[in-house]
Amino acid sequence: MVDVKKVDKRAAKSRQTRLRMLDAARELFVEQGYGVTTLQEVADRAGVAVQTIYFKFGNKRTLLKEVVDTAIAGDDEPVATMERPWFRETLDAGTAEGHLRAHVAGTRAILDRVAPITEMLAAASAMDPEVKSLWPQGADPRYTVQSVAAEAMMAKPGARDDVTADFAADLLYGLLSTELYLLLVRERGWSPERWEQWAFDTLRIQLCDA
Repeated sequence: MVDVKKVDKRAAKSRQTRLRMLDAARELFVEQGYGVTTLQEVADRAGVAVQTIYFKFGNKRTLLKEVVDTAIAGDDEPVATMERPWFRETLDAGTAEGHLRAHVAGTRAILDRVAPITEMLAAASAMDPEVKSLWPQGADPRYTVQSVAAEAMMAKPGARDDVTADFAADLLYGLLSTELYLLLVRERGWSPERWEQWAFDTLRIQLCDA
């Protein structure tokens, strides 16, 4: 018989090692830049053999993609944003205002994680055109998420009846963007909490009844 406990322990240890490598890669990519960071350096910081990096991720580009995807998701589970508990709970909110508050809070959590790697990813994409091909081209997945959120929100009690779901999606896409978050939080020195309250207050005026 298979010892389930031993299998579970091996799986847990393997996942911990994988997360350690992702953490090391993220730290080094941000500190030094993607281009100059070697997989040997990532392995040394993670405390593993470089062959383990290759076995788990294949190459540096794939490792970068996993770093970015993990930052967006908050973990390494293969669950899309719109299937994550915070987003499903947002859709279940009973009013437009409650939906908006939960959505802004959930988005802020993502932006908090993504902000530190944004400049690094832009530099990596400029240096290596193949980095862009790591993600599907076409419709921006961020807009898809905001569009689904807007359609659900504007159908709830308390939503302005003179605002379309398409217009609401545009506002969510623009005001909850990484670019605006970085402008206000990093460049202007706002706290993430201040940004979250401002974004909610601003969007509430535009999308919810007084």
